[in-house]
Amino acid sequence: MTTRPVTVGPITIGGGSTLVLIGGPCAIENEKHALVTAERIATIAADRRVPFIYKSSYDKANRSSVRGYRGPGLTEGLRILRKVRDTLGVPVLSDVHQEAEVAPAAEVLDVLQIPAFLCRQTDLVIAVARAGKPVNVKKGQFLAPADMRNVVDKIVSVGNRSILLTERGTSFGYHNLVVDMRGLQDMRALGVPVVFDATHSVQLPGGAGDRSGGERTYVPALARAAVAVGIDALFMEMHEDPDRTLPDGRALSDGPNMLRIDDLPRLLDEVTSIAAALAR
Repeated sequence: MTTRPVTVGPITIGGGSTLVLIGGPCAIENEKHALVTAERIATIAADRRVPFIYKSSYDKANRSSVRGYRGPGLTEGLRILRKVRDTLGVPVLSDVHQEAEVAPAAEVLDVLQIPAFLCRQTDLVIAVARAGKPVNVKKGQFLAPADMRNVVDKIVSVGNRSILLTERGTSFGYHNLVVDMRGLQDMRALGVPVVFDATHSVQLPGGAGDRSGGERTYVPALARAAVAVGIDALFMEMHEDPDRTLPDGRALSDGPNMLRIDDLPRLLDEVTSIAAALAR
């Protein structure tokens, strides 16, 4: 099933193009960390000829607790993302939570992302769409895949057809998510490129009391399965020390479900082999 291509800088997502990697640390920690992680991931991806878009959030506005780390904020976060883009020449993506953020974010970001919890917020969706940049919408954990047609219609209603839809799991009881692989096919049937978020899909929302837990061990299996079903891009949050085992380890947000960057080369080799087999 071929989806309508979306252009992000020099990268094409969908339309039968090669699998794209979207990823980076969950939240921006500081400029040095952003540059180092972006360069390392970009090198791993380039060695395997996988197009790469850097993702990190300037503000994680939906933390479980008021004490949760949110990031450096809009102004400083966008400055760092611009530095990453200009220094390494990779497109950048980040979350937009409020209409007031759209204009400054659109000046820097190559893709504007709408978080899952906000995917039905019509005013935000329309404001982001009107910015004229590609839009990545995370499917709400509470929505059926086919319901994303309504979100697509909202974006298209203002003339923006550069739309990506991301699967990130569906609520299954308390503190748990499951992935229905049929949903990937259902969303691709809408004609837009589909992204699979392998790391948020193993999150345990609120599972650690004042923060979310996660089951990183399942990331590779879900990523391989999603690529086998058919997706246009793979989204994974990654960190060199997600469990904060090093003396200077950070992983200030979503550590339990982030992939270790050391594990990325093998996983990329596996998923690109699967994608190549499908193409044949």
